[in-house]
Amino acid sequence: MGLPKAALPFGPSTILERLIDTLGGAFAEVIVVAAPLRDEPFSIDRTLHDRTERPNPAQLIIERDEAAFEGPVGALRRGLTRARSDIVFACSCDLPLLRSDLALALCAMIESNEAVIPRVAGKPQPLCAAYRRTPAVAALAAMEAGGEHRLTLIAERLNVRTVDEASLRTIDAELRSFLNVNTAEDYARALRLACEG
Repeated sequence: MGLPKAALPFGPSTILERLIDTLGGAFAEVIVVAAPLRDEPFSIDRTLHDRTERPNPAQLIIERDEAAFEGPVGALRRGLTRARSDIVFACSCDLPLLRSDLALALCAMIESNEAVIPRVAGKPQPLCAAYRRTPAVAALAAMEAGGEHRLTLIAERLNVRTVDEASLRTIDAELRSFLNVNTAEDYARALRLACEG
């Protein structure tokens, strides 16, 4: 699409900034896991330089990958390791219509479980999910050590509560929070839906 997904314009900001604004109003800290500075496809620091001028109580932390293109398993581990809270919501950078009430609800559902992972269109959504930090970090570290790169397999290593679409629709009726911007068509649809409200 000509730009990294996080840097795509979305209204008056970028998708990344929109996510930070959305989650920053609901959580005490927002951790952005980014490529190493030397390999960064766009300047996150420049993109986020005016964050202090926006009304957002959350602390913004940028955590850098150790090497470029290592994948989501290591990125999620690094992000969870930096978190201060025991229960952490984690998402990818391509969910411009994510709702903070959905993120908070997933965290509230964790109870005695180690993770809450939604299932949408028959597929687990480990990058729009809630995790209990300590067991999730240990599971992700074991996956890395074993050379496992498929994040969906985290569900096999944790005590997971799966949330079905019917339950998710009570919070987000059209499941817009799960609209990934992977293609130009997805991007156009997300922009259209955002304009519709």
